[in-house]
Amino acid sequence: MAIFSSQQGWRLRSLFLPGALAAAVLATGCAPLLAPPYAADYETLDKLEATRPGMVALAKAQPTDAEEKVNTVRLRSARLLSPSGSFAQYLQDAMMRDLGEISVYDPKAPTRIAARVLVNEIDLGVINGSGRMEVEITVTRDTTQRLRKTYRAETAFDSSYASIVAVPAGQAAYPRLVRALLRQVYADPQFVAAIGR
Repeated sequence: MAIFSSQQGWRLRSLFLPGALAAAVLATGCAPLLAPPYAADYETLDKLEATRPGMVALAKAQPTDAEEKVNTVRLRSARLLSPSGSFAQYLQDAMMRDLGEISVYDPKAPTRIAARVLVNEIDLGVINGSGRMEVEITVTRDTTQRLRKTYRAETAFDSSYASIVAVPAGQAAYPRLVRALLRQVYADPQFVAAIGR
């Protein structure tokens, strides 16, 4: 009888546990989530390095206000936050890391890159999710503007109607969206010419 009760209890716990875990995840669905760290596209960086760019500095990416629309990314009931404080700063940190990787970043360089985030969205969809980003890049050398151009990138990912699947998928997609945007920038001949020696 004791064995039967123990087995019965185990069966009840095994049925209850997955439901409890799902409920716990959904209960925290409205809690803020952090965007994962950015990872560079080394193939694109190698190509940029091969063009022998000059040293560059970065201006403060805009907008800086964390409450600006482009610095707020909603994943249904959850809010995705930047570990850098704002998504403009996330982009700036990504560029600084990339340019540092190819040894061309120098905060005192006369060539300066400024970025303004215009669009920054993750849409979880129902079956397929998508991300969209637009950034205006301005390159100046001393007082001369060498480039002012808007770059656009989109990314797609598998999603779901269920938030328990869709929210982590959207969270994981964010650094890929930034990487896709920066790939467009670094591969653009006009950008390459603007930061050239």
